[in-house]
Amino acid sequence: MFSKEESRQIRQEFWTSFGKSFPRKWILYDTKIKGFSFKFHFDKKTALVALDLEDDLENRIKNWEKLQSLKSILLENYLPEAVFEEEYHLDNGKEISRVHVLLEQKVSIHNKNSWQDVMVFFNTTMNTFESFFNDFEDILKD
Repeated sequence: MFSKEESRQIRQEFWTSFGKSFPRKWILYDTKIKGFSFKFHFDKKTALVALDLEDDLENRIKNWEKLQSLKSILLENYLPEAVFEEEYHLDNGKEISRVHVLLEQKVSIHNKNSWQDVMVFFNTTMNTFESFFNDFEDILKD
């Protein structure tokens, strides 16, 4: 077990190492669409890349419908393992909509032996997710 401080330091070390290994500017929150953001997630059990819709319900539904209209394209041409969740609850109880890709192997941010696999997964998956976004940005922003 790690103390909170040790865990914080390990997480910080991972993200610093990831940034140095794959130095580039990710889109993340800079989609120019309100409540529409890309995220990396890595904890003691899972690693995933997500596209989250976190706006008010009306706008979230509108954006979700746009993503649904592109679902077959995303799955067939970009990320066949993407999971669409119209209702996803964050740890804080907030309901969002999410499209994510989970790394299908046992990993932990506390296990440095899994870091390289996670970094490669993050880089590859987010690059593909961003390519999809860039290719269909006009539809998603409309």
